[in-house]
Amino acid sequence: MEPLASKIRPKNLSEFVGQEHLVGIGKPLRIAIEKKHLFSFILWGPPGCGKTTLAKIYAKNLDAQLYELSAVSAGKDDVKRIVDEGAAEGKLFEKTESRPKVLFLDEIHRFNKAQQDFLLPYVEKGTITLIGATTENPSFEIIAPLLSRCRVFVLNELSEKEMRIIVRRTKVKMESEAEDWLVAMANGDARQAITMIENAQKFYGEVTPESLKDTLQSKFLRYDKKGEEHYNTISAFIKSMRASQPDAALYYLARMVESGEDPKFIARRMVIFASEDVGMANPTALVVANEVFRAVEEIGLPECGINLSHGVVYLALAKKDRSAYNAYIKATKDAKEQGNLPIPLKIRNPVTKLMKELDYGKGYERYTKDDLLPEKLKGRKYYEPKE
Repeated sequence: MEPLASKIRPKNLSEFVGQEHLVGIGKPLRIAIEKKHLFSFILWGPPGCGKTTLAKIYAKNLDAQLYELSAVSAGKDDVKRIVDEGAAEGKLFEKTESRPKVLFLDEIHRFNKAQQDFLLPYVEKGTITLIGATTENPSFEIIAPLLSRCRVFVLNELSEKEMRIIVRRTKVKMESEAEDWLVAMANGDARQAITMIENAQKFYGEVTPESLKDTLQSKFLRYDKKGEEHYNTISAFIKSMRASQPDAALYYLARMVESGEDPKFIARRMVIFASEDVGMANPTALVVANEVFRAVEEIGLPECGINLSHGVVYLALAKKDRSAYNAYIKATKDAKEQGNLPIPLKIRNPVTKLMKELDYGKGYERYTKDDLLPEKLKGRKYYEPKE
């Protein structure tokens, strides 16, 4: 039986809800769809915000042949089959213009570097038009050569108003109390909300706050990567390391890993923590954290949990010093508030004859003790080392 989410999926932009900054009148993705611009792009946004639906609408409007793969289970062979099928079709209809081949690759961040490298020449030559969908920052998860050939569209979490519109489209009867609970619990994830409605109706015959709660028995549903549990757990993890409590930090680490959190997300937060919280008390912590991140990339689950635990214990037990981080925050505040203050002439780079004539670099001493801040900020102290 076709899932409810699939049954009510919008078929065109007039039915689509949300992402007005992309599909509103005169906005970039709407223009691309209406004018049938063929190009590769990445849709980056939280779960259930409309990435798959937009890809389908785009392919349909371009009369393209749409191939759908999930990077969780697909590999090079699946991509090769699509390319070979396209080539065969091109030969069969060589006298007519063949339909464009659009590959929708869900969770593209799950493709490793080698798999992404394999995609690159086909995207570059236009053999396939790629639409990647990801919940993770493409800058970190997609190789630079592939990313440079794709435009990135950032999708937002659906608002409460937009969620209510989608929930009511299911035409499933429910009291306002159930709708309120559902919208709050789904955290902007339309697919999760529709699935909860479908399961509540299927198993309990009605959609009430109680029947909805009873459908949330899966630990994976309770750990929504964009929901409150996600933020609560990562917060507890960071604060446990900050308090130098390795046992608590290890518990929250295990909880995240077992709930399906991306280990690279955890490792990335550890790299930040190494500079933000450990900082100058133990500069080597940044080296250790970076090596943990590298190990996670190279090894993957489940074994990389060992590398994560190694790094967590090290960071938790390390002495803490936030002075470098605090100094950066203060300097950033001045940079934003004061704008482009004139840089002292003697530390400007005299790369041309005119610049030298204008005294750029004049009087510069390599190890000067003179204050090198702009005139308006002279005497300002950002870095205050810990005693």
